[in-house]
Amino acid sequence: MKMYVLSLAVGVLVGAIYGLLNVRSPAPPVIALVGLSGILLGEQLVPLAKRLASSEAVSAAWVREQCLPHIFGQLPGKTAETQQPKNIDAPI
Repeated sequence: MKMYVLSLAVGVLVGAIYGLLNVRSPAPPVIALVGLSGILLGEQLVPLAKRLASSEAVSAAWVREQCLPHIFGQLPGKTAETQQPKNIDAPI
């Protein structure tokens, strides 16, 4: 979460500098960002539809494990080690 706050703070600082220099931001308008969100959500419809077509159950745990990482990426403070429990009994 700290990285998100830092990113927002730096963005506000750069925006203020752009404002002081009377320069337009190269960032896309909000409608483009909404479209990008739609793309991320739409990409997850295909695995969901495949799972439903194969009559497999779609649970909240499956959505959390398979879809959310693709939409949000790796969230701050989470690493591969903390996301996947180690099986110490498995052969190497």
